[in-house]
Amino acid sequence: MNEVEYIFRNDELDEIFDNFDQNTIFKDKSYLQTQHKPETVPHRSEHIKSVASILAPVLRGERTSNLFVYGNTGTGKTLSILYVKEALEKRMQKNEKNDFDLKIEYLNCKLKQVADTEYRILAALIEQLGGSVPATGLPTQEVYSRFIDMIDSKKQIIVLILDEIDQIVNKISNNFLYSLTRLNSELSKSQISIVGISNDLTFLDNVDPRVKSSLSEEEIIFPPYNALQIQDILNKRVDFAFKENVLDAGVVPKCAAYAARESGDARRALDLIRVAGELAEREGNSKVLVSHIDEAKNKIERDKILEIIKNHPKQFQIVLYSIIQLSEEKKNESYFTGDVYHNYQNLCNLFKIDNLTQRRVGDIVQEFDMLGIINVRVISKGRGGRMREIRLAIAPNILEKAKEILKDSLNYN
Repeated sequence: MNEVEYIFRNDELDEIFDNFDQNTIFKDKSYLQTQHKPETVPHRSEHIKSVASILAPVLRGERTSNLFVYGNTGTGKTLSILYVKEALEKRMQKNEKNDFDLKIEYLNCKLKQVADTEYRILAALIEQLGGSVPATGLPTQEVYSRFIDMIDSKKQIIVLILDEIDQIVNKISNNFLYSLTRLNSELSKSQISIVGISNDLTFLDNVDPRVKSSLSEEEIIFPPYNALQIQDILNKRVDFAFKENVLDAGVVPKCAAYAARESGDARRALDLIRVAGELAEREGNSKVLVSHIDEAKNKIERDKILEIIKNHPKQFQIVLYSIIQLSEEKKNESYFTGDVYHNYQNLCNLFKIDNLTQRRVGDIVQEFDMLGIINVRVISKGRGGRMREIRLAIAPNILEKAKEILKDSLNYN
């Protein structure tokens, strides 16, 4: 009996593998993936010119103003900054008469174990600049001193591009960013400029005014793409990504419409059409249909929320678990930010973790609202002021998985 079952399972797997061997859908899927760097950045020429104008003085060995770039996810911020970075580096290579070095370093602060502590982010920057420090063991001040010594070892201009810069404040503090923006007062041979990139449109509202004035000497806002722009971006990729006549006529327009309606996120549209192609491939379908876009949308939303929950810091996870507990206890009853904070304090005591202030927890609640994990409604209480009513927005079909992730991360049995 076991032998028959074993043969059956192999036959079934062979059938699946045979379907994928035929590869009737994709030509080169990499054109739809995040790591693909297009030769041009469509519909961002004015923004690229603005970035180039601000950073151009580095070619003369001059420090530029600190630049803060923000806008929704998938609006071309990072691509545009990296496009200018490469252009500046190529221009420097052509000019052999320079008596200074130019180093433009990119660091994604959301990567695991980069912006968790001041020590780790300094170590990552030192490593990118060609040095090294132990993963742990040194006083943070010594690592900071090594960073300064390394920068000031020769005449050079350094531009630090810090993507997802808001993660530094969330995980470390305002003070570290302030120290970075004030570094030039400690340097004699070199100069440093900061380019900060953030998806959080309210990020600067929550930082120390000193950091805000130092960091955002220049600001560029990247607006969401509209449906026609997203459709154009997709059309530039799908010819390379898919085989001929694979996409149903309405697939690209529907992808673009979905992404434009939600946030103007071109990356979202690329993910949608890629996942739709993968779903069609798994079904053994020779075409990607409009119905596959709807399936892909549901799958991505589920995966995205679970990924957010898994990767947020523990304090965020405790606040969310507090909200989930209240939603299950209250059922159809209303609950407010104050209720969340009270339950959050109890959980912090349970997990033996220092609790944040009520104001900071309120900021986290606001962030969850922005991410679509909860819905917040402001209710006026007359002379009693205003209260924020909270409703959990995680779909029932993924709520149990979300709770498993939180319990596992918090070691809560």
